[in-house]
Amino acid sequence: MSSTRLEKPWNPVELEVELFCRGLLVDESARADVQARRVARTRAGLGSGLELVIPAPRQGVWVNVPLDEPFVVSSPLTLHKAGESFAVRDARLPDVVYPVRLPDPPAWYARSTKRGVPMTRVGVLQGTYLGVYFAETCMYWYNTPSAANCKFCTTGVNVGTNEELAKKVEDVVEVAKVAREESGVTFTHFNTGYHYEDDPKKRPMHGLVQARPFVSAIRRNVGGFIGVQAVPVLRDCWDEYDELIELGCDHFSFCVELLDEKWFEEVCPGKATTVGQDAFFEALEYTAKKLGRGRVSGEIIAGLEPIESTMRAIDRIVAGGGFPTVCIFRPLAGSNLAHLPSPDPGEMREVMAYQYEAARRAGLAVGILPNIKVSLVVQPEEGRELLAEKSWLDPYEWKVAALRALARPYAAWRKRPRPDAPEFRPEIPGTSAVG
Repeated sequence: MSSTRLEKPWNPVELEVELFCRGLLVDESARADVQARRVARTRAGLGSGLELVIPAPRQGVWVNVPLDEPFVVSSPLTLHKAGESFAVRDARLPDVVYPVRLPDPPAWYARSTKRGVPMTRVGVLQGTYLGVYFAETCMYWYNTPSAANCKFCTTGVNVGTNEELAKKVEDVVEVAKVAREESGVTFTHFNTGYHYEDDPKKRPMHGLVQARPFVSAIRRNVGGFIGVQAVPVLRDCWDEYDELIELGCDHFSFCVELLDEKWFEEVCPGKATTVGQDAFFEALEYTAKKLGRGRVSGEIIAGLEPIESTMRAIDRIVAGGGFPTVCIFRPLAGSNLAHLPSPDPGEMREVMAYQYEAARRAGLAVGILPNIKVSLVVQPEEGRELLAEKSWLDPYEWKVAALRALARPYAAWRKRPRPDAPEFRPEIPGTSAVG
């Protein structure tokens, strides 16, 4: 791999894709600084690499780079340090240096909440947003006679080990406040796995129900944009989306993962048997009608099924009113798919360019909110840099630029806490996550 010379340097987004697909070796000159950043495996594990920023307009390109996965040993990319500066070198183009920045861990990473819980066991930064896995471990990990977890995921390994098994609302609020004040966070993203209540006398305790006290508390006490990701509920429970919107949720994301039925059933057996693929798209369409086109997202994994299927999934997400979030498959250490190779960067660049084109064709306003950079994916607007030809006279780009300017005062207003917002009040004793 490293013996092939390149004809020209990568642009920032091309380098981002290379880093996602190949990972990064760490030169001895940079090792102490990398170790000081305490790379942790939390949530589903996708953010288990090194946070790194590639210089580019609008806050740069944020990328969470694999370091420890088996495929990284053959990477031609190496992180070096000279003085106080960091750079990536590529063995295939040895005369080129790519300057990069390693964000310092926030000071609050070393602190605990008032209840004595280390703050990093409650939430972590992934790019410029705060990610919180708010419920207990996804129940797919506990199916009998065998687990039915998604094979790429490591939630069952991380939750309860590297982070709290069940978060308390007061801890989440405390961490979110500190993240806003000290790290400038404007977006709190909650996610969870599959959950249900097996007592027929009680309302099913889907992840959406469990999210309600957290969304309410953040809207009333912290402010900012709030997103929720959970396994879709049945149609007769779709009022749970309405309730979360009323409590202050701005965004929903739906992890359909794979489009080909065979791949979906094999890699996501729990999702296939409990809710099915169509539930994700139906819930996406429902919430897009409630919040507006482009205010929800559909998440798909690129690099497992054929890229033609990934592109069809992107089209279906956009047709449903969502914007596509495409994760490059990472064979995580500790997952059932750790033995698989990482995807081909050339194919992934093709997919990410298609992701941008799909958003452009639909006129979706992607990337307009300030200070929301996601380090786990190539963001849709970044795909523009992967096109063979692009024009600054593109009307779509002018539209997005205008909306970006208009979004600033709205974002400033949305950042404020709203103590007068609806307050969550548990209907059934013993089902609330509060306390």
